[in-house]
Amino acid sequence: MRRLSCSLVFLALSAVPASAADTARPFRVLAFYSTHAEPDHVEFAEQAVRFYADAATRRHFTLEATTNWDDLTPQRLKGIDVVLFLNESPHAPAQRTAFENYMESGGGWIGFHAAGYNDADTGWPWFVRFLGGAIFQGNSWPPLPATVEVDDRTDPLTRHLPPRFVSPDNEWYSWWPDPRSTPGVRVLLTLSPSNYPIGMKETIVSGDVPIVWTNTRYRMLYVNMGHGDKIFTEPVQNTFFEDALLWAAGRR
Repeated sequence: MRRLSCSLVFLALSAVPASAADTARPFRVLAFYSTHAEPDHVEFAEQAVRFYADAATRRHFTLEATTNWDDLTPQRLKGIDVVLFLNESPHAPAQRTAFENYMESGGGWIGFHAAGYNDADTGWPWFVRFLGGAIFQGNSWPPLPATVEVDDRTDPLTRHLPPRFVSPDNEWYSWWPDPRSTPGVRVLLTLSPSNYPIGMKETIVSGDVPIVWTNTRYRMLYVNMGHGDKIFTEPVQNTFFEDALLWAAGRR
């Protein structure tokens, strides 16, 4: 198991009014990932830890990362503002129950790429509902860049984004039913139809393919990006990743 911690302490916090001090308090992030997953997913997770560790020194939060999913307990989650699933989701019943209770109690979550994968064998109905009813349908292959369209630039999560941008090489997932059709789901980013057909061995040829969305019943965000070593090479997208974390922590 590997852990990473970084923090920033405000030297003048006591001089700030109470309400501002609450907002300025460094929030806590706990990231989970697996090293036995697909190598491209592991590479992304390790880069994500470094990316958010760097952000922590600039954005005033503390980050811990672990490959031990048994840390997903009520005791360990106490005081954690945001949980990240970087390349997988929990499998053990106790881990799943702890996460369900954390989210139902107002916790924050961002899941990347394979963290949202679910199929007939996953056996976690709550998680499917949590994702807005979305079940993995298919994917494009090999990893390719794609034009992404921003659904609503007035949203706090997307206000720093242009109407569209090119997201680096990624394996793009499609879902059924379309999460956009679920009441309470707000789609933020969508794969542009201008990409179709995308893929060679496995191809997405048409349809509505949301790639970032939130189920507004929770403070959660699913992000389709997360395959390979190119994800953090786009500054516009990186800004979104930082803004997303602040939002999930209740700071935006």
